[in-house]
Amino acid sequence: MSSSRIDALTQWAAEQHGLNQADITLEPAGGDASFRRYFRLTLPGGSTQVVMDAPPAQEDSTPFVAIGRRWYAAGLPVPQVHAANLEDGFLLLDDLGNTPMQEHFTDESTVLGYVESALALIAELQNRASPEPLPGYDAPLLTRELDLFPEWCLGEWLGLPAPECWGALREALAQSALKQPIVSVHRDFDAMNLMVDQARLYMIDFQDAVAGPISYDVISLLCGRYWRFTPAQFARLAGIFHDQARRDGRLSAASSQEDFITQCHAMAAQRSLKVLGIFCRLTLRDHKSGYLARLPHFLDHLEDSLAALPEHAHFAQWVRTTLRPAIVQRLADATP
Repeated sequence: MSSSRIDALTQWAAEQHGLNQADITLEPAGGDASFRRYFRLTLPGGSTQVVMDAPPAQEDSTPFVAIGRRWYAAGLPVPQVHAANLEDGFLLLDDLGNTPMQEHFTDESTVLGYVESALALIAELQNRASPEPLPGYDAPLLTRELDLFPEWCLGEWLGLPAPECWGALREALAQSALKQPIVSVHRDFDAMNLMVDQARLYMIDFQDAVAGPISYDVISLLCGRYWRFTPAQFARLAGIFHDQARRDGRLSAASSQEDFITQCHAMAAQRSLKVLGIFCRLTLRDHKSGYLARLPHFLDHLEDSLAALPEHAHFAQWVRTTLRPAIVQRLADATP
């Protein structure tokens, strides 16, 4: 970040409180996989807010502001947007602290407790926020996301062709998603995007929210980067969500728990394939570090989901015999 941009950001933040630059301090408060950067603003009395720097050439903050204000007005736990300068890409937000949910993942019992609370938050989001203003998570978007896998993971990083069964899997996963009820989808409902503040969970990084499948955020949570649930745990947690969704009408009374869990596994396969592609793209195109080391974890998620989808046994076999050895070897070759 250039010194002129940090000066402009500091000046803007001070002006929002009628102060001079010398009256406030800005300290880095973390970043993410995008071009956004965050700073903690400390005011003269000691209170704090977060300033988001999102360069407009790389990041359009308009959706974040619009979604954030709608969801805040709906009573959802998201940071309040106190001020927005969309022309320069500066936002002033609530400070939700430094503790994302995964920092509480110390043992299985604690993890399960937080995850059940997060499942309840997904239900709250789906019940309170209308999906109508959001872009649709339609067939073109679903297939574009799936195509990140053969393009970036297989082609650009591994130099492997997709197997013959790829087309059938691609079509089946997209169709499974499209058959589900449409709700508001955060789209990256991972532990890293759930902040714990005064024992309450808050959602952040919701700028890519869409109107999409009811199971998607469930899968973002259960197949995230910080924990791998056993098949029995996965089924129990997805079942908890299913039963609540039937009680409050988000799923029809005809929706069986077994069918919903199968849909969850198909959604998990879609997201794992997408993530494998995105992590390779972040590395190769955007020169971000640390993402390749996470590939084996999402490969585990992919194999877990495929094990529950016997109709895709040929692809699952290819993953075991071709993809996994290629990833393991490529990572080993890259290790100094």
